Amino acid sequence: MSRYLFFIAFIPLLLISGIVSSQELNCRVQISTPGMHEQDRQIMQTLRTEITEFMNQRNWTNYQFQPNERIEASILITIDDKEGQDFYKGTIQVQSRRPVFNSSYSSPVLNINDRSFQFRYRENEPLEYSDNTFSSNLTSVLAFYAYIIIGFDFDTFTPMGGTPYFEKAQNVVNAAQNASESGWKSHEGQRNRYWLVENIFNTQYRPIREALYQYHRLGFDKMVENVDLARGNVTEALELLQKAHRQRPGSYLMQIIMTTKNDELVNVYSEAPTREQNSAIDILTEIDPSNASKYREISRQ
Repeated sequence: MSRYLFFIAFIPLLLISGIVSSQELNCRVQISTPGMHEQDRQIMQTLRTEITEFMNQRNWTNYQFQPNERIEASILITIDDKEGQDFYKGTIQVQSRRPVFNSSYSSPVLNINDRSFQFRYRENEPLEYSDNTFSSNLTSVLAFYAYIIIGFDFDTFTPMGGTPYFEKAQNVVNAAQNASESGWKSHEGQRNRYWLVENIFNTQYRPIREALYQYHRLGFDKMVENVDLARGNVTEALELLQKAHRQRPGSYLMQIIMTTKNDELVNVYSEAPTREQNSAIDILTEIDPSNASKYREISRQ
């Protein structure tokens, strides 16, 4: 069954029937170990295999995904430092994408570079996790991003469809409030897991989530049928982002969206009529001023 039919037509049926799920993610995992000894690199290769299994062989939802419907995602962990025998520090970059209807193109949905990633790991130690329980920072971070990936994906197929999985991610954050590792608490900065969930549920930023559906389902999924109409719907998605920005600028959620989408948006509007280009450039430079020079190139292509 097509993912589009699956998400749009059968969500109520699945909620009622309680169909046994199959795994949702097709997540590729890489671990970069610059400067580490060969023995540590081998340990990290074992960890890479275990993380791959953790992400891809666990049921994160109650829905049934066919193998070709699994959400495409990737995780890149970079180890910057090791303390003692089993404590590692580094970063984790999480990306996901979703197919565009009637196209071979996949649109990026998520691109997060989390710089507060620390964990303990001993080779061949099982990765244990249970919802609402903090077992380890490693598995809690992985579970958090599994739910974030799924939540964002569902938001692109149905309005606010990712809410149940964002609630799961919020539960992970709540369970981690007494963790010694950073990234979970409000006072540790405005760009961490705590604030990502806060932004997702903050009503002032609701238009950002609404824009995900407008952008993908009403925009990109319609490109093959009518490119002008579809691009107009993408512009309406940008107006939703602008609305959220004006209500409360500088959100972490907005930063993630624009980091994920800026190159794609330049491509979308490069062939648009001049008036439409100028409108898009005005909105994009307002909500994402750090990439203003990139957006100005739209009218020069």
